[in-house]
Amino acid sequence: MSDIQSLKTEFTKKIKEKINKQELDSIKTELFGKNGKISSLFKNLGNLSADQKKEFASNLNLLKDDLISLINKKFSDLEIQEINNKLKNEKIDVTLPGRTYFNGKIHPVSQVIDEVTSIFSEIGFSVEEGPDVENEYYNFSALNTPENHPARDMHDTFYLDNSKNLLLRTHTSPVQIRTMLKSKPPFKIIAPGRTYRCDSDQTHSPMFHQLEGLHIDRDINMGHLKGCLYYFVKKFFEVDKIKVRFRPSHFPFTEPSAEVDIGYKIEDGKIKIGDGNKWLEILGCGMVHPNVLKNVKVNSKQYQGYAFGVGIDRLAMLKYGINDLRSFFENDIRWLEFYGFDPLDVPTNYRGLSR
Repeated sequence: MSDIQSLKTEFTKKIKEKINKQELDSIKTELFGKNGKISSLFKNLGNLSADQKKEFASNLNLLKDDLISLINKKFSDLEIQEINNKLKNEKIDVTLPGRTYFNGKIHPVSQVIDEVTSIFSEIGFSVEEGPDVENEYYNFSALNTPENHPARDMHDTFYLDNSKNLLLRTHTSPVQIRTMLKSKPPFKIIAPGRTYRCDSDQTHSPMFHQLEGLHIDRDINMGHLKGCLYYFVKKFFEVDKIKVRFRPSHFPFTEPSAEVDIGYKIEDGKIKIGDGNKWLEILGCGMVHPNVLKNVKVNSKQYQGYAFGVGIDRLAMLKYGINDLRSFFENDIRWLEFYGFDPLDVPTNYRGLSR
């Protein structure tokens, strides 16, 4: 009996002390484990007489029930304490100022690509893409570029091997070649994308964005080209009237070739597109050279077409008053906050292309 009482006193004190769950589990194991103190006392029942055994077993079961009750209560108290501590530590001070969230902005180049794509899709053009790393054939030879043409020089082109076979494309015109080789006419495509040239100043960048257009079909002539581009510049600059002129020029892949100028004037220190007696070059174009059609196995007597190329970055600079091309690629968040567009400002010809 004295063993039972001393055991109760000892472990009641231990359980009521300031302990954690792990220590409480150790106490429970010490009492009720296979070799625990309660288990050992039950093993001693065989050494007692029948009368002693009955009384001892009764007192031992009472001790067992009391200690289990104390342990369960202690465990419950520890869980409540743990929850309260967690709530206290995770308490939110509702008087603190809220976090400021900033909406991202669409880069002007991405915006202009969307605008231009929207315009040309309205008149039946589809979008084609091609690799940035090209070979010499698609970038030069298939486009009727002579071997001694200055564009092939290393100071104009980024070559990737000593044989000058692999290079970073200098325009997106190779997409036109790839498209014509993989399918049959008619073709009516635009090809926006990154292009690369060895050039860097306020109006030039080693990497820039360009869009090529191609329309091949029966009985296509210069009038179709002029009508297409007039529609484009009028829609893009969002003006009712615009002065457009075509100046004779030369490109290896078109014949005849032309450069397109639009009229503008300076008003309050800003360029105003559409009116005025000044002219601004915006793109190059022409009728697809018969040699190019021959290289892609298209019969030039049955099919004719026009092509054009325009700098997307230059269009963005003109339309949105950006003076330095290099700022497009400097990753200045302040610049993007000023010139960028809201993500949901999707351009369409019906509700307006831009702000």
